[in-house]
Amino acid sequence: MQRVDREPAYVLHGRPYRETSLLLEVFTRDHGRIGLVARGGRGSRSSWKNLLQPFRPLLLSWNMRGELGTLTAADQVAATPATSGPALFCGFYVNELLMRCLHRSDPHAELFEAYRSVLAELASGAEPEPVLRVFEKHLLDALGFGLQLEHECDTGDAVVPAAWYAWVPERGMVRREPQTIEDAAVDGRLVSGAALLALQSNHLEEAHMGELKHLMRRVLRHYIGDKPLVSQSLFQ
Repeated sequence: MQRVDREPAYVLHGRPYRETSLLLEVFTRDHGRIGLVARGGRGSRSSWKNLLQPFRPLLLSWNMRGELGTLTAADQVAATPATSGPALFCGFYVNELLMRCLHRSDPHAELFEAYRSVLAELASGAEPEPVLRVFEKHLLDALGFGLQLEHECDTGDAVVPAAWYAWVPERGMVRREPQTIEDAAVDGRLVSGAALLALQSNHLEEAHMGELKHLMRRVLRHYIGDKPLVSQSLFQ
């Protein structure tokens, strides 16, 4: 049996388990995504009843046997980021991405810090789309599927801001020549070199948002499958 004490963590998802308990999916700094049972967590006298919620920065302790652990202690260590409206929906989207993409007990300390940052940015009122695109890039990097955004995959040539590119699975960015600039602008399969370089630098502009959203949806769908993300329906 493995014992872990006061590990920085966030609850990604929770659901009722048996009569008064909770089954939690948790993202931790040093142990990655894990499953925990909070025994009595829904009981009327439980000190955890209102604590084990998404987006709250926590210190958790647990005993682990096999793939499922038992929560033994939980403390909130900072104020919960004040998310509501679109920012709240974006938070649920990020949580669902982590649920779908991360294997159990696979640590990603840098991704944990990126997750902490994205929650703070969303709570601060930052424009959601650039925040999400940068986080998606960090997620792909952590999974080993990082995008090469500065060079074309076949030739190694530097990406040209005025040129147009298509992402080819298992290869990367390939330069394409649309018949007209208007065709390129409405073709969701193409993304400008300017947008790729902006994503690489983490300095995105409004003009790039549509292209990059289409790009990241294609890339993520390739790796996590065609099953729709439940959280995306919230935006509709």
